[in-house]
Amino acid sequence: MAVSYKPLWHTLIEKDMNREDLKKAANITSNIVARMGKNEYINLESIEKICLALDCRIEDVVEIVEKNK
Repeated sequence: MAVSYKPLWHTLIEKDMNREDLKKAANITSNIVARMGKNEYINLESIEKICLALDCRIEDVVEIVEKNK
């Protein structure tokens, strides 16, 4: 299994925000945003900050996907 932040990118589009806006609103680092861009794991505290900043649910930020076999 792997993580995907595809829902987050859709949420940002719906809210007319870009990655820099997210970084400022959620008070997260550029490194975290870069890791999400590569679908790498980030800590739950960062996901919590994003959910609170965007007023959304965790499902609007991350999803679990099956890795290619």
